[in-house]
Amino acid sequence: MAMENQKPYIALVFIQFAYAGMALFSKAAISKGMNPFVFVVYRQAFATLALSPFAFFFESRKAAPLSYTLLYKIFFVSLVGITLSLNLYYVALNHTSATFAAATTNAIPAITFVMAVLLRMESVSIKSVHGMAKVVGSAVSVSGALVFAFAKGPPLKFMMNWYTSSSHRDEDSHQLHYKFNSSDHHSLSQTYHKGDWIKGSLLMLSANTAWSLWLILQGHVVKQYPAKLRLTALQCLFSCIQSAVCAIAMERNPSSWKLGWDLHLLSVAYCGIIVTGITYWLQVWTIEKKGPVFTALFTPLALIITAIFSAFLWKEALFWGSVGGAILLVAGLYSVLWGKNKEEEEERASASETNKQIRQEKVEFCPLTYEHAEVINSFLSHSERLHPYVLQ
Repeated sequence: MAMENQKPYIALVFIQFAYAGMALFSKAAISKGMNPFVFVVYRQAFATLALSPFAFFFESRKAAPLSYTLLYKIFFVSLVGITLSLNLYYVALNHTSATFAAATTNAIPAITFVMAVLLRMESVSIKSVHGMAKVVGSAVSVSGALVFAFAKGPPLKFMMNWYTSSSHRDEDSHQLHYKFNSSDHHSLSQTYHKGDWIKGSLLMLSANTAWSLWLILQGHVVKQYPAKLRLTALQCLFSCIQSAVCAIAMERNPSSWKLGWDLHLLSVAYCGIIVTGITYWLQVWTIEKKGPVFTALFTPLALIITAIFSAFLWKEALFWGSVGGAILLVAGLYSVLWGKNKEEEEERASASETNKQIRQEKVEFCPLTYEHAEVINSFLSHSERLHPYVLQ
């Protein structure tokens, strides 16, 4: 029984390790020369192949018939959300670090909340504590992402040995250098100019905004097509086709499309199968067991894991400005989640109170006999059963 209670916690830790691995493997493959647009195509192809058999066998009865209108909606949602978001993400990853990519994902709940308010899909009560928590948390989270991106500051002292051995900062040209030693022992050095880093940061925030828009649009599509696994597989297929068109337009060199038994194949297979396939189902399972808020509380763990592995494997330096931005990101995330949780609790309490009043009104105005009461009591819990005085 104790082990059964620990399963959601183990699953959530595994999920965050999987997301951290996605940032690390993706960055490694792109740093080794893989085209970001080609990476998205292969990732979505692996995801489609991994999800399709399960979608066919497990949701054959649950799937509703697909109309042309619904098919167009799914195609559009895939284009705006998945295709645009992933392509922006991997292009940005070419100009930034894996740690920054993991950090900015913590701003997605805040960005989603702001977009939902702008689209009038969610209301904000500034007079209430939970309303203020969501507004302030959103502002703090987005500010933290900007601080992480643009405020470097001095490097952490306890990592100076790692920092000076493989990376250094050029104050005159504002360049950031680091090396990644891959398994084939070929040293790869990548240089970031300040302008490239700013461009990558803005692209990463744009990718998170596109993903937030996808989360909002996804809610409407799921209501019309509740077979979630089939819907995900279909969106991966559409995204693969859309990304292939984009990649062909951006990359004409046939050699860029070749995959060997190397880091490129491992990265796209990992992101497509492990992240999109296994992690998706684990998230659905943990949400059913513990709820969405509890699941989201573990999101900052991916940032910590990515930062540690990037520091020790890539010799990537950590700066005080980045640490401060990460703290703001996490604080803003928890503020938004707390406000949302409190708001849902109040809504549930209000709905429960309304239902009780309705039941009481029905009882007061409905003439009942003891026989009627016995029948009704058989469907009610002990606390809700009718007492003899109601019949008087």
